[in-house]
Amino acid sequence: MLTTARGPVVAVLGGDATGRAAAIRRLVADGPAASAGAVTFLTHLCRVAARELPATGVGISLMAEKGVRGLCVASDDLGERLEELQFVLGEGPCIDAYATRRPVLCGDLAGQDPNRWPVYTPMVREAGIHAVFAFPLQIGAARLGTMDVLRDRAGPLRAGEIETALLIADISVDVLLAGQEDDSGDGSGLVGDVGNRAQLFQAQGMVMVQLGVPLHEALTRMRAYAYANDRRLADVARDVVDRALRFDSDTP
Repeated sequence: MLTTARGPVVAVLGGDATGRAAAIRRLVADGPAASAGAVTFLTHLCRVAARELPATGVGISLMAEKGVRGLCVASDDLGERLEELQFVLGEGPCIDAYATRRPVLCGDLAGQDPNRWPVYTPMVREAGIHAVFAFPLQIGAARLGTMDVLRDRAGPLRAGEIETALLIADISVDVLLAGQEDDSGDGSGLVGDVGNRAQLFQAQGMVMVQLGVPLHEALTRMRAYAYANDRRLADVARDVVDRALRFDSDTP
């Protein structure tokens, strides 16, 4: 298993691309198998990425069409909170990378257009993050989600670091697609975990009926409620489905 010490285990940023790829794949293999489930395996993948780039934190979000989050994991608690924050706010690098199907590379949050992510940027900088990079997880026309790289110092990723990030993104896609093919349908494994997004879809539909608004506005209202009450969007969705929370015209 990987240790928690900072610093790359191998010099993945040196040598040729084939050597770097082989080194990263060995590190990924030296951990839980994909059959352990999406949360366990992807968390391990995030930790490998955070150490080998290196980065302050790395997060992976799996999404459905229109950017609805299905699953969010990260290398640490801060990374997970900042990953979740983008879906509560509806803005941020992973939202843009998913929508445009292209990497979003912001080496200095202080120097970017303040209107790009007007709420996300100051909150992330306050948390000590000064550079963010998002890579879409996709193959062909299929979009699965994004991988975010967070750093507590400003500065661009070097060419080798971008190659490493793209390689880890590709490994994520390979494993997720294999999980779709191998899933037993019993709620375990990758697809079982990703299937938790169904609760968010169900909650969206319930809020749509409660408020008499379109589906996309129902999600906006849920995000606003989560933000106003400092809660995770997934927890709000669960409360709606469990009928512990009902939206009406007075709900923030």
